[in-house]
Amino acid sequence: MIGSFGRRRADPLACSADAAEYLVVDLETAGPDPALDSIVSYGVVPIRDGVVLSSQGEYGLVRPGTAMAAPSIAIHTLRPSDLLAAPPEGAAVHRLDRLLSGRVLVAHSAWFECDLLKRAFRRNGRVFAPPVIDTAAMARAAGLAPAGHHGEPGLEWLCDSLGVPVTDRHHALGDAVTAAQLFVVLAARLTGLGYSTARSLVELTAAERHLGLR
Repeated sequence: MIGSFGRRRADPLACSADAAEYLVVDLETAGPDPALDSIVSYGVVPIRDGVVLSSQGEYGLVRPGTAMAAPSIAIHTLRPSDLLAAPPEGAAVHRLDRLLSGRVLVAHSAWFECDLLKRAFRRNGRVFAPPVIDTAAMARAAGLAPAGHHGEPGLEWLCDSLGVPVTDRHHALGDAVTAAQLFVVLAARLTGLGYSTARSLVELTAAERHLGLR
């Protein structure tokens, strides 16, 4: 088993929140259950020095290893025929592993992306263990949504509430760009509440997972 995180820098969290390097990830799937369904597309966009680098974003299709559910197709509009020539999961895992090296993963409701990626990495002989920041956890800490399982704030709802533009909704790269913009806004709010380092935001997310909150 091999994992690439940490090859670039010994501790990517030892800096202020706006100085860390992040990779915002969004995944679209064959179905709604990360324990059963597979990835059909991914979108990623880096954040460096507090700037969303949309021009460096990447989008990729993935040939699914499970049957595609009609409700999911209706959301992301990717059909089985669109994915026949897509690269296999292993190619996506290899690329995402490289992109995550030395970066902190950011996602909205990150438990979903993390559950999918842990299984995908394991199937392809790699370890998925980057530091993770959940923008939903950040929103709760900022007082923008109630804590607990029933308080999961939607990405678009938060963006509408904060005046953050929504880009290509339900497209993996569009949602990654949207989540990246939301992260920058929330990080600025949380600095005044004591979450001034990348580590503090990672620990905020980790504490929610430990308590069973999403």
